[in-house]
Amino acid sequence: MRKIGRVYVPVAAAAFLAVLSGCADPTSCAGVGVVSELGVYVVQEDFGTLAGASYALCSRGDCVEGELQGEAVSRVSLSLPDDVDPDTAPVRLRVTRAGAGTPVVDDSVDVKLLRRSDGCGGGGWSRALALTKADGLLASVPKKVSAAWMRQVRTEATALPTPSPTSRTASGTPTG
Repeated sequence: MRKIGRVYVPVAAAAFLAVLSGCADPTSCAGVGVVSELGVYVVQEDFGTLAGASYALCSRGDCVEGELQGEAVSRVSLSLPDDVDPDTAPVRLRVTRAGAGTPVVDDSVDVKLLRRSDGCGGGGWSRALALTKADGLLASVPKKVSAAWMRQVRTEATALPTPSPTSRTASGTPTG
C-alpha cells in the first residue's frame, strides 16, 4: 500500500494512476486538475452592496450568468474549453442590481490568457481580473484586491460553524 494524500492506495493502482495522468509520481503533480477559466474578483464594498445583483461574464463566445452573494469581494468565473485560443480577446462583465433595468456595471477589457501548468505536462489557460468602482474592469488583480480576497477567505476558513438546529424525530424527541 502507498499513501497518496490521506488515502492508502495499492502500489499497482498508484502506478496505473501515474500512467493515466502522464506523471511518474502522482504525488508530485501539485496542479493536477488545473482548469481553463476566467475569474473576476468583484469588489462589492466599493459599490455599497451588490448582494442579489445578477451578473453576466462573457468571453470567447461563452457566457455565464449568476447572482452575487453579499460579501465584500466576490469571485465569479467562466469555464473555458481546454483547447481555447489564448490570444487577446474581450472579456465583458455586466452587473445589474436586483429589480433594476439598467446595469450598474457594463465594462469590458481585452486580455490574453496565461498558461498554468499542472506540473505534469498538462495545464490550462486562465486569467484573473478585478472589478473596482474606481477603475472598472481591470486586466489584472491589484495587490489590494488580492489582499482583501485573502483576508476574506482566511476569515471564512477560521469562522466557527453555524450550529444547526437540533433534529427531532417524528414524535418530537431531539436526536442530538
